[in-house]
Amino acid sequence: MDRTVPTAPADATATAPPEETGLDTSPAHAPDACFPDVAGLLDGMPRQRSGATAVAGRPREAATPVPVRRFRAPRVWRLFPTPTGTPFTFGYGAVLAAVSFGSAHLDPALVHTLHQGSSTDVAHLVRTPVPVLLTSALWIAGGILSPYAVALLFVLTALERRIGGVRAVAVFLLGHVGATLATEVPIGVAVLAGHLPASSLHRLDYGVSFGVAASLGALAGLLRPWLRWPLLALFAWTLLTDLLAFTDPLTDWGHPIALLLGVSTWPLVRRWHRARRPLGAD
Repeated sequence: MDRTVPTAPADATATAPPEETGLDTSPAHAPDACFPDVAGLLDGMPRQRSGATAVAGRPREAATPVPVRRFRAPRVWRLFPTPTGTPFTFGYGAVLAAVSFGSAHLDPALVHTLHQGSSTDVAHLVRTPVPVLLTSALWIAGGILSPYAVALLFVLTALERRIGGVRAVAVFLLGHVGATLATEVPIGVAVLAGHLPASSLHRLDYGVSFGVAASLGALAGLLRPWLRWPLLALFAWTLLTDLLAFTDPLTDWGHPIALLLGVSTWPLVRRWHRARRPLGAD
């Protein structure tokens, strides 16, 4: 009878599971465990950070830095006209300064003649309306240091920076022409009706105050409420005081009319202002 001799496998440990081979595969015998100093060194080395941070196995967006608000000093120079920022106010102010300087050094009789030639009285408005309406705006009643001259400098500068030079001219002319006609036309009608003498047709009327009043009224509509209403109240109180004094009724009535004309432009100037803001012209 043939006998079969049992033979052992070539490598008993090659196919046996780890539990049967007796080898210890616990983390203590991992490669890093053999070099604990190297593993600790690798764990302590700084790694390049990416845009996201891993928290509990999940990526998290990096925190957005909070912008630091810096103190912005007020730009005082914007209160004054400049050749590039406010060309109309700068040029118009230079012309008014030159005319005021010349009238202060010319013969008073000549200055009076020039005033009469540019007066927006009824007689001139009937004959040459456009020339006298333009030339009458070249004079400042009271001189270059009068309240309306100072107001013109700051009011027109602020208005032009917000709505532009051409539109600022339109607002100024609206007050200058509108208030002039609103006060002179009734005089002409009163003379024709016999309620006033014929000499009222040649009454002197010139200056920039009507245009300044309209520009201030328009500018108020672009200001914050805490500044708008006190400014209007202060100016209206000044006009009311002049009316009560009754020293120059024609001019004193023209100022509140010009102010109301400027206030009536609020919807328009606000639309112009919004159209300029994206261009950085405010």
